[in-house]
Amino acid sequence: MKGVAVLAVERGPADNAVVRRSLDEPEAFTELFDRYADEVHRYAARRLGSTAADDVMAEAFTVAFARRGRFDLSRPDARPWLLGIATNLIRGHRRTELRRWRAMARAAAAGGEEPEAERVAARLTAQAVRRELAAALALLSPDQRDALLLYAWAELDYQEIAEALDVPIGTVRSRLHRARGVLREALAATGLQQNQPGEARWTS
Repeated sequence: MKGVAVLAVERGPADNAVVRRSLDEPEAFTELFDRYADEVHRYAARRLGSTAADDVMAEAFTVAFARRGRFDLSRPDARPWLLGIATNLIRGHRRTELRRWRAMARAAAAGGEEPEAERVAARLTAQAVRRELAAALALLSPDQRDALLLYAWAELDYQEIAEALDVPIGTVRSRLHRARGVLREALAATGLQQNQPGEARWTS
């Protein structure tokens, strides 16, 4: 508990306090940017590539700033809210994202490698992206993919995903269940071992 207290002191006021203050002092909102910009960018880069992620990250904070008056101040953590905004913006890049998954699947099937920067940004596990997993992700519905990637990459819990996507937690459970079923079936069809280090959040 002492370590948690120290972390809170180092980090400063809770996110909801920052948002509340920003209503009167707009410049205070930059504190949320400092806290979460890198994380939002990493999440977007994994889905779309680093170039598109620059635009998504910038627009996500622009939208968040404009909508800060609608933020639920009873929630101390703004991270799910910001990642939810980024996810909605990524919806405008669906074709780019699908082309990305299919290209990775083809590259893996051919034994090719991605450039180092892209491989790091798009890595699904500690190893190179597997063809079967990339192909399965391309088969998911947009709603299922959003829920799964917020869980696996952003590491949000079910309640946070519900907040991010503005849906009931039961809907999150349903989408994750279906998405995992697709992935398990895709991996089982190849005979590859599931749940290697770093993969547990994908299929279980």
